[in-house]
Amino acid sequence: MNPARIRCSKMAEEIRNSEVGSAAAATATATATAKSSSLWPSVLRWIPTSTDHIIAAEKRLLSLVKTPYVQEKVDIGSGPPGSKIRWFRSKSNESRFINTVTFDAKEGSPTLVMVHGYGASQGFFFRNFDALAQRFRVIAIDQLGWGGSSRPDFTCKSTEETETWFIDSFEEWRKAKNLSNFILLGHSFGGYVAAKYALKHPEHVQHLILVGPAGVSSYSDPKYETLTQFRATWKGAILNHLWESNFTPMKVVRGLGPWGPNIVRRYTSARFGTYATGDTLTEDESRLLTDYVYHTLAAKGSGELCLKYIFSFGAFARTPLLNSASEWKVPTTFIYGFQDWMSYEGAMEARKQMKVPCEIIRVPQAGHFAFIDNSNGFHSAVLHACRKFLSPDPDSDFDSLPDGLTSV
Repeated sequence: MNPARIRCSKMAEEIRNSEVGSAAAATATATATAKSSSLWPSVLRWIPTSTDHIIAAEKRLLSLVKTPYVQEKVDIGSGPPGSKIRWFRSKSNESRFINTVTFDAKEGSPTLVMVHGYGASQGFFFRNFDALAQRFRVIAIDQLGWGGSSRPDFTCKSTEETETWFIDSFEEWRKAKNLSNFILLGHSFGGYVAAKYALKHPEHVQHLILVGPAGVSSYSDPKYETLTQFRATWKGAILNHLWESNFTPMKVVRGLGPWGPNIVRRYTSARFGTYATGDTLTEDESRLLTDYVYHTLAAKGSGELCLKYIFSFGAFARTPLLNSASEWKVPTTFIYGFQDWMSYEGAMEARKQMKVPCEIIRVPQAGHFAFIDNSNGFHSAVLHACRKFLSPDPDSDFDSLPDGLTSV
């Protein structure tokens, strides 16, 4: 699919057209099924979703962003070259694609690739695109099996195979985009994938930024002993069984059918509103993010099913990043919110073993989603991490840590 440049001046018109198209489709469907529909109260009707619905919801959410961007579906083929295993052992030769947005930037700006976490998609960075696009060529993706990207059947059978699938699909995307020498930023599970990718392909990554990364700590972490004790209780045993059965939060959203959107709305309102640790969402942000999150979660399950293969119960990685810290070849910056449930102590242990520059920055008034909770603080942390790649601001001390941030 050829890239379609989306300008701010055209954004409103496209969204209106999309809404008109959706309304027309809904009307046609209602007419065709009038008899059966009349038997069901509106509250009991399932809310349809698909990749097209996700892309439409993404456009609506990104209408909040002022910087022009290009949205494209980047073809990554049907599987890794030379491999007999197609993506997730799909029986189809169908080419898969990675949903990608690229924001306008000044010529010569360093490239920043942003990778979302588990249960999220690239639209979660909507509060960051405008600010970061002033200094970087920002590219954000939906990982294969997530968001608006292809969602092949998931049939991976091991940790190694699952990791390789995520890493190789990203590498095929990089080749298709002809990228090299970029800054790679990953959040949570996306941080885990980014770190594993940089271990395998360090020649392409200038700097690694891990935001509240999952899977850093090893089983020697004291918290794992507490988790082991909990798992020995009947409650822990049930939860561990559900985990090992690959029961995901997305299955709950799908299973609730017409009540799914309301559950998602309550989650986003609570997480980024009532119980927010920093800046709460505006009414428009909350409405558009809720709509977007619902469609990304309710669509066909694919990438979400990696959970039990990558992590054991309690989100401890089966192959922790700490175990390979001495092998890292890419300078790294860890960024954590002050209230992040991912502990920065694992990063401290990793830094002791690293042979490359490593710094750890904490952002105040922020939890696990530091880039939403305190977007300004997050932007300052990213700019500081990438200071050697940016033209120094003559009015500031570029090497000193910005006010409010804490270095560990």
